[in-house]
Amino acid sequence: MTEITQLMNTIKYQLKQQAKTYRDVAEALDLSEASIKRMFSHSSDAPISLERLVQLSHFLGFSLAELTQEASLSNAKLKTLTLEQEKELISDSELLVVAVCAINQWSMAEILEYYKLSEASCLRMLLKLDQLRLITLLPGNRIRLNISRDFDWLPNGPIRAYFREVGMFDFLNARFHHEGETFSFTHGMLTEGAILKLQAEIRQLKRRFAELHAESLNSPLKKRHGTALLMAMRQWEPEGFTKLRKN
Repeated sequence: MTEITQLMNTIKYQLKQQAKTYRDVAEALDLSEASIKRMFSHSSDAPISLERLVQLSHFLGFSLAELTQEASLSNAKLKTLTLEQEKELISDSELLVVAVCAINQWSMAEILEYYKLSEASCLRMLLKLDQLRLITLLPGNRIRLNISRDFDWLPNGPIRAYFREVGMFDFLNARFHHEGETFSFTHGMLTEGAILKLQAEIRQLKRRFAELHAESLNSPLKKRHGTALLMAMRQWEPEGFTKLRKN
């Protein structure tokens, strides 16, 4: 991948993150939408001027140097945190809230609008996340995520333990009768082959959830809703059944 291609890919990614369209770019640069589409479709074939790159950078709220740094870091994103980093997140409820908001592409203004945090406290939490390398806090308190698209919490780490011990009961302690809520429990007897097939379909559903999450980032925060999907499967029977089994 050439440096220009990497830079253009970063610009496209930032457009998506900021919910800006090619039409928005066309209006800002005083070009036709068709010209913008051609520019992004053939960035590796057709030369793009330095002046145009500067214009695109400023449109996205970056200097060209900042955008170049963003492009250079695009292949060095975190796929997970260390055990120590997760422990620090879980030790402070405000820090955990701000971290989850940042991961979900909230701005500092949106965090302050939604949660009872002072500006000073929120900024302090963002600076801690910067120290943990989860984000980079840019000028104007803009948040740059330093995580990859397949980022996940440690399988047996503190964050997952927190949601199992604290969040799970709260999540399941509901009637699931409101619009958009679904609860389904199915039990059967499967072969090893059938279990492997079902596990593959669960992984596919998880990937689809991640894709829809990414698509939803293009919408304003007020149109997005915190949504949890619980997927669990294991060999199991009710304890009362097990007690009646013959040895």
